[in-house]
Amino acid sequence: MGAADIVPGVSGGTVAFITGIYPRLLHSLRSFDLAALKLLLRGNIAEAWRHVDGNFLAWLLTGIATSILTLARVFGWLLEHYPEPLWAFFFGLILASAAMLVRQVPGWTGPRLLALLAGTVIALAIALAPRAGFVPGYPGVFLAGFIAICAMILPGISGSFILLLLGMYAVTLDAIRSFDLVYIAVFGVGAASGLMCFSRLLDWLLSHFRGATIATLTGFLFGSLAVVWPWKRTLSWVEGRDGEPRAAQQWPVLPGDYAGDPLLLLCVGLALLGLALVLMLDLRWGRLKVEAD
Repeated sequence: MGAADIVPGVSGGTVAFITGIYPRLLHSLRSFDLAALKLLLRGNIAEAWRHVDGNFLAWLLTGIATSILTLARVFGWLLEHYPEPLWAFFFGLILASAAMLVRQVPGWTGPRLLALLAGTVIALAIALAPRAGFVPGYPGVFLAGFIAICAMILPGISGSFILLLLGMYAVTLDAIRSFDLVYIAVFGVGAASGLMCFSRLLDWLLSHFRGATIATLTGFLFGSLAVVWPWKRTLSWVEGRDGEPRAAQQWPVLPGDYAGDPLLLLCVGLALLGLALVLMLDLRWGRLKVEAD
């Protein structure tokens, strides 16, 4: 999840979804409630820890932090020098995951097919939308954190990519690098608020409308393939904070229409590697599941 969250366009929620920990993650986040607070106030720390599934969250957060610390530089270098092969790897990973998760929908019906289509269309619309100019101001910072974290826990929709669309990605990175504690605090409060609200909503939807919710989330995966398609044409540009032009809107194209070297054989090989990794997960731990243990 940490490795995925580094790359704008790939969601950590996707990794949680395809590895089967997604419902447990949502349930654990939802458990940060008044009951947990009461246990803490009474001094029942061990009981509060069990209430929020603390062991699970601790191992998960340790893995995310380790991945970010060890892979951030590597992924940053790959995105700068070899973006097409990196996107191709994630394309294969997400395509295989989406295809396998189609079978997890408990009986396809008309409404569930519509939910799949709706999820695909929403993810496509987000993926192909031009980047907007977002007024930073602290209310805007709070809202950006709220929206980005909601996207981050959705399979197929990247929180960092949402920040890019809002024009807040570079601003947020600058604030982190410069240790702008006020900005970071406001953004963090927005993110925490979004996480608490949205995780409860998703957990409730999975409990009461499991089939339609899984179908919609699977549609998000299919739609996000447009984000990780290796070959794109830039339709418009904006001036970055450093004065350099940056892509504002991109459109997927065939390798033959790509402006640069498509590195076709390498990209196909890495896409197949992504497919193989999902198959290995499936064979090692059984059919990918989205239900809780």
